[in-house]
Amino acid sequence: MRRRVFDFLVSLGGVIMVVVLAAAGGLLTWAWTYTNSTVHNQLAVQKIYFPSKAAFAHPKAGTEITPSMIPTVSQYAGQQLLTGQQAEVYANDFIAVHLSEMPYHGVYATISAAARAAKPGSAQAATLTALEQTSFQGTTLRGLLLEAYGFATFGLIAFWSSIVSFCLAFIMAVLVGFGFWHARRTPAEAELLRPVTEKSTVA
Repeated sequence: MRRRVFDFLVSLGGVIMVVVLAAAGGLLTWAWTYTNSTVHNQLAVQKIYFPSKAAFAHPKAGTEITPSMIPTVSQYAGQQLLTGQQAEVYANDFIAVHLSEMPYHGVYATISAAARAAKPGSAQAATLTALEQTSFQGTTLRGLLLEAYGFATFGLIAFWSSIVSFCLAFIMAVLVGFGFWHARRTPAEAELLRPVTEKSTVA
């Protein structure tokens, strides 16, 4: 095969790779934008707000603000919950803490089983039923927020993947340019693999 033909074929393959990588980068960028906007819009309509800054002034175990919330939850004090990162903090460092402080550690399945086992109409049954409802609401909200966080994480992965795709497309485009440049400079009669010939020696 002629060397020039080989260079052109390889360069054309590179052009295809550039198109594929650029298309992948574009799709990943769209996925990131769509995911972020969807998570933001869905969270915005819930109108969930973090406790105000004043609430974090005196953290105390068993109250709305516990000492464990200071490093994470306090950074969003007074803000509306709009991002996946905020949703993860609110779910794991705020709701989960309050659930863990409830009887049976706030585990819905355990509380529900205890409520069913209690004597119907008794004070214990009424207490466990109310506790069951609270646990269900808290657990459900926590799960929904963690789902939003999961989607936001996928969006972030798509964002960085799009950057990698565009960078690879640029590098490949540069290599393709060198490939066509080299093909034009290669003599038309040059072969890709020339047979190796032994030089004769003079006795």
